[in-house]
Formats: sequence, structure tokens, C-alpha cells
Amino acid sequence: MTSGIKAFSLSLVLAGLLGCAPAHAATEKAGSPPASAAAVQSKAAPAKAMGQGEGLVSINSAPAEELAQKMNGVGLKKAQAIVSYRDEFGPFKTLDQLQEVPGIGASLVERNLARIKL
Repeated sequence: MTSGIKAFSLSLVLAGLLGCAPAHAATEKAGSPPASAAAVQSKAAPAKAMGQGEGLVSINSAPAEELAQKMNGVGLKKAQAIVSYRDEFGPFKTLDQLQEVPGIGASLVERNLARIKL
């Protein structure tokens, strides 16, 4: 029975991957210019905003509620753990030090590197 579930799960994953590839390829043709200047601006705006520090959350000063709101994969419980760690051990010196907080792993830190600052 478990082999049937595994086969079904694998087929769903493969179907999802195959279904997404053509749509992505159609929207991002190599070498073709965007339809308008507005399209260029809308694509550049999120990267520009993150690069200028807008929308970033400070792991050294933000309250738990803000951390939970702005960090991907961090709920209120993990956010409170970050604040408790910071209160006990002082401010974070590096972003990687966030992995020392119970419940925060390397993948969670990697996922949020563009959202957090010291």
C-alpha cells in the first residue's frame, strides 16, 4: 500500500514540474525584450526594494510580531524564540548566528536572507 502512495506522490510531483516548465518558458523567452517599459519597471521594483533595505526586518530590534509577519516560515512561536535568545545572549553579530535559536535551521535562515538584517 505504501508503494502505491509513493508512486502517486511521485506522479503528482512530476506532473507539477512538467506543467510549470512550459508556462515559465513561455513567459521568460531568452533574448526577447519586455512588452513595455512598465513590464521592466514591475520586474525591477521588487529586487530594487529589497536591495535598498525596504521591507527588511532587524533581528536585533524587531518585536516578535514583526518578525513573524515579515519572515517566511516563522510564526509567532519561533519569532518569540528569536526575541528570547536575543534577550538572553545579546544582539546577533551575524545572520548565521540565528541558527543557534532552537527551531531555526540553516534552510530557514537561507530562505530569509533577503528579508532580515542585523
